[in-house]
Amino acid sequence: MTIFTTLAAGAMLLGTNPLSPISNLLKGIPFSITIMLILGGHELGHYFAAKKNNVEATFPYFIPAPHLIGTFGAVIKMKSPIKDRNALIEIGAAGPIVGFILATIVLLIGLSLSKITPFKDGGLLLGDSILVHFLTKLYFPSIQKDSEILLHPVAFAGWIGYFITAINLLPIGQLDGGHITYALFQKKYRFIAYITFATIVVAGLLWLGWIIWGVLIIIIIGFRHPPPLDNISEPTLRNRIIGYISFVIFLITFVPNPFQLV
Repeated sequence: MTIFTTLAAGAMLLGTNPLSPISNLLKGIPFSITIMLILGGHELGHYFAAKKNNVEATFPYFIPAPHLIGTFGAVIKMKSPIKDRNALIEIGAAGPIVGFILATIVLLIGLSLSKITPFKDGGLLLGDSILVHFLTKLYFPSIQKDSEILLHPVAFAGWIGYFITAINLLPIGQLDGGHITYALFQKKYRFIAYITFATIVVAGLLWLGWIIWGVLIIIIIGFRHPPPLDNISEPTLRNRIIGYISFVIFLITFVPNPFQLV
């Protein structure tokens, strides 16, 4: 089902009706493959990190969705407790790092297929993260103010990959960033989570979607993080570095105002 919904989303990104004729679905193949590669790779990162740390986990599965990207993403479930803070970092960071690498490759390919067009009102303008801004300047150094970059669906898949990576790295609850932050800072985790939540609420002035995320955090995600079985042993230097790398990835992929109607 997710293959169908992402094919349809990819076809619609090209301005075609995915069902009339039905062969139009094939136009969505580049987007479908790349978005599922990024999201699936993210969850496989978690899966193999869990296996490495003797944590039982389900194999990733995709959730279809009838919206802009055709899926709510891929998920796995941890079926046994996490043993220590090192495992928390490794499992939490593996997904975002793998997803980030895949999204970067996809975005670079997609930008090479994108083109500059005259600016038009009435469209959806995507916000720039620090890294997306740098990469688009690298590919399109002389874009004029009355022009815009028309992203190829493959580039859009890379952009979505960055956006989802940043969301997952928010240092709250049992999001990936919450795992990493709890493992690294323990006693300071709650303070960091509350500051992050306050920042999200303020960011809601730029994009109302952050208000929805704030509600989801309160109702579903929460601020509490359950401790691992061994909550005393300190993370190794290697895993601390991995954790800090994850925070850098968050900073360069986060978009305060991701979607804007113009």
